[in-house]
Amino acid sequence: MKKYMSILSDLEQKLMEGQYRSGEKLPSVRDAAKEYGCSVSTILRAYSELEKRHAIYSISQSGYYVVERQPDRDARNEDQTIDFASASPDLNLFPYLDFQHCLNKAIDTYKYNLFTYGDLNGLEKLRQTLVSHLAGDQVFAGPDQIMITSGVQAALEILAKMPFPNGNETILVEQPGYDLYLRFLETEGLPVRGIARSTTGIHLRELEEVFKSGGIKFLYTMPRYHNPLGTSYSTEERKAIAALAAKYDVYVVEDDYMADLGEERGFEPIYSYDSASRVIYLKSFSKIIFPGLRLGAAVMPRQLLETFRKHKRYADTSLLSQAALEVYIKNGMYERHKHKIISQYAARIRLLNEALERHNTDGLIRAGDIRSGVYIPFMLPQTVNMERLMKRLEARNIRVEPGKGFYLSDYPERDKFLRISVSRAQPERIEEGVKAIIEEVKRSGGRSSSS
Repeated sequence: MKKYMSILSDLEQKLMEGQYRSGEKLPSVRDAAKEYGCSVSTILRAYSELEKRHAIYSISQSGYYVVERQPDRDARNEDQTIDFASASPDLNLFPYLDFQHCLNKAIDTYKYNLFTYGDLNGLEKLRQTLVSHLAGDQVFAGPDQIMITSGVQAALEILAKMPFPNGNETILVEQPGYDLYLRFLETEGLPVRGIARSTTGIHLRELEEVFKSGGIKFLYTMPRYHNPLGTSYSTEERKAIAALAAKYDVYVVEDDYMADLGEERGFEPIYSYDSASRVIYLKSFSKIIFPGLRLGAAVMPRQLLETFRKHKRYADTSLLSQAALEVYIKNGMYERHKHKIISQYAARIRLLNEALERHNTDGLIRAGDIRSGVYIPFMLPQTVNMERLMKRLEARNIRVEPGKGFYLSDYPERDKFLRISVSRAQPERIEEGVKAIIEEVKRSGGRSSSS
């Protein structure tokens, strides 16, 4: 990261943490230059950028001051609710001002070209920028293999309906799995089959049997920070899935939409082990920036490109949004914001794990060893009355997501669990929420593992 960007990031962090209070004067340009070991012009550039973002203001011959901040939107509008249900990003972490700057820059750069229908594949400059961006995740592909879609969901719907070269029709989905996609597949009446996935992984021998005999078109999988389990596949599992796909001519749709929300390093996606061009890699940008952006990227094997284009039919994504994202990534803002988001969510996961360790003394709740991402499943005893539990939690203003909706309607073997999300949980109330959940599990028929 360049010196100027590093200084800007540090100043933003100090403002967010309240180290500089509303109306307080910032260090003089010369003092700040000494503190950061840089030139006066670098500090002036950083202060000027903060001023553009309405974080500070200047008074002639006096200096720079912190703009008075409005109360957090969450604090104003969400009263006393403890939200462990929402999967959308924290409103207070959205990079509104950064992205506004990128929108303005995009308009200045591309001008009238942004107001045409655009390329079916997506903005060429964005696809070129994504080549190096994706390479950082060990996804190596040319710009012609990258298709920009209106979010990952749009790509998933196209893939479900289009024919594949293997001639198969059945879509294999993990159970539990992504609820919105499961409901889409069922509503559309598409052939779908489930395979069990637990917090310890997937049974590779069972997967091979299904691949061998099940007429599977593709396996849909979330390899890391799975929704709702929160877990990631091991290196062995990812390599094995790629090898089985090649052996039995089954495709893999790898939904890596949570890729940027974890602290772990060196995680290589299934795509990186794909030697037979059987893996489609999907990436979303909504979890890092904001959901309304509706931008996703699909990295396609070349043999699927033409069919995917035909089923996509038209350019469905705003060129202005694409151009702004290209500026946002290229200028290093995406990487900088990603690290801020990761640290925020990792801190919340730690608080949740610590609270669980303190209050789950009877072992009523089982949770995997999850330290990254935003999801942790609270596995419950089968004796718990879920309807009663949900009513009790609602009465205490605690929102959680029951596990039932993450299964196909006719899937027989379901675990009883709550999906806990920390993305919108207020850090100072996490312990209170965990303690209340454990109390209500006991009152709703829970029995300890030692009972």
